[in-house]
Amino acid sequence: MNYDRYYTHDLINGPGIRVTLFVSGCQHACEGCYNPSTWDRKSGQAFTADIEQQLLQACESHDGLSLSGGDPLHPANRDAILKLCQAFKQRYPEKNIWLWTGYVFEDLQDLAILQYIDVLIDGKFEQNHPTSQPWRGSSNQRLIELKNYRGRGGD
Repeated sequence: MNYDRYYTHDLINGPGIRVTLFVSGCQHACEGCYNPSTWDRKSGQAFTADIEQQLLQACESHDGLSLSGGDPLHPANRDAILKLCQAFKQRYPEKNIWLWTGYVFEDLQDLAILQYIDVLIDGKFEQNHPTSQPWRGSSNQRLIELKNYRGRGGD
């Protein structure tokens, strides 16, 4: 997996003070996308074990981890994102993970990673459907709290 950038003190991508990772790779190519430079999964830099440890350490004094992009659930990103989420929850079980994806929950509900995600913002960005709802770019996107998903055991 590659990543475009990360912020270690983010106040925009979720509640509180967060660490936010922007991954490379997105198949949706939404018109008006805020991050078109992240569409190519080969762009950016390799997401190494050292970068993962830096992110996890930065989360120590923050409220949670936010995953955006690109698309963290692009098929090429799923294994690395799952590993990161598992490591985060093992280290910080009381903190939350927010994830933005262009896929819809119904198409993802069997993914094991959802056991680790606290809030999923799903759906492609549609610039012709603006919204004033927090943390969403367009009115079709849903903010789904997945706390009830845990324990159902996705694959």
